[in-house]
Amino acid sequence: METQAPLVSAVDVLFVLSGAVMVLAMHAGFAFLEVGTVRKKNQVNALVKIMADFAISTIAYFFIGYYVAYHISFFGSASTLTVDHGHELVRFFFLLTFAAAIPAIISGGIAERARFYPQLIATFFLVSLIYPLYEGLIWNNNFGFQDWLKTSLHAPFHDYAGSMVVHGMGGWIALIAVLLLGPRHGRYGKNGEIYAHPPSNIPFLALGSWVLAVGWFGFNVMSAQEINAISGLVAVNSLMAMVGGILSALVVGRNDPGFLHNGPLAGLVAVCAGSDIMHPIGALLTGLIAGGLFVWLFTFVQNRLKIDDVLGVWSLHGVCGLWGAIAAGIFGQKMFGGTGGISLVSQLIGSLAAIGIAIAGGLIIYGILKYTLGIRLSEEEEFEGADLSIHRISATPKYDQ
Repeated sequence: METQAPLVSAVDVLFVLSGAVMVLAMHAGFAFLEVGTVRKKNQVNALVKIMADFAISTIAYFFIGYYVAYHISFFGSASTLTVDHGHELVRFFFLLTFAAAIPAIISGGIAERARFYPQLIATFFLVSLIYPLYEGLIWNNNFGFQDWLKTSLHAPFHDYAGSMVVHGMGGWIALIAVLLLGPRHGRYGKNGEIYAHPPSNIPFLALGSWVLAVGWFGFNVMSAQEINAISGLVAVNSLMAMVGGILSALVVGRNDPGFLHNGPLAGLVAVCAGSDIMHPIGALLTGLIAGGLFVWLFTFVQNRLKIDDVLGVWSLHGVCGLWGAIAAGIFGQKMFGGTGGISLVSQLIGSLAAIGIAIAGGLIIYGILKYTLGIRLSEEEEFEGADLSIHRISATPKYDQ
């Protein structure tokens, strides 16, 4: 038994590290989903933003954010960091990839007209302060929030892999950023006209969707964070929700490839919260509703509300994340085949807390940046495209022969 403990610890480290690498790969999915959706003159910017945001997120989370959420810092000697084979370090790496998803989500909403360096500044403060505040509230019981819910409602807020902690936070912050930026020039006419900007590259969009979908099984399954806690139920529920999202987006979206390839993501966003407590049929229904909800809401937001959320990240992450938290409170109940131990009211309260923190944090950070440095490209820069105006090169430069 004495020799088994170090082995289990080492296997746990490898398990969490594998999950961290899979979720790290998802950031390539975020990048190519955006590359395939934006116009060609903004493709380079999409790629650069995701990578630069990840670097800033790493610095912000390592030095500040992880401590805010879990009260653990890495300022001791290297010898103290190797306890249990450095398990706390790889746990940081794994949770960093979650934290870095916040600016990656926002990037898709503010695409084609946001200034580059102000957005990097926003990333730093979102990942170091705003996101960890809610993360610690839910996943570390900071301020006794979960204890209060358990005492009052007999169950804490349940979010196994981040429907609200990650996706909901990212989507609702993105909504504030999108509103403060305003729509792209030429997107809406003065007399109510709507000018569509169709996806520039469906193969890239599809590639991004597939990379995200595959990496999501690391996102959800490896949220166990210990090899002994791994559950095949989480894997199959993720699969069923993904398939449900595909099928409903295909039907409701009338075969539109853009909607189809966002359908699996809608299902996966929604199932994160309850993937460990639902029956697979409940997960399928969760995905079916999420896929249709995304398609309907994306169209409503863009065409009726005239909110220019380029990739529909509020619909996909914000609202489907909210639906996922509610779905966990429904399909996690024993009467619907779930494991029980869940409270729908707790799910609503925990979700409202996320929305409140996201909106307040978004207003403070993007509001200050808007009225100090400015967060939007000039009309001329936007017309030229972010690739040339920011990075001085296009995705397909024309060289003289």
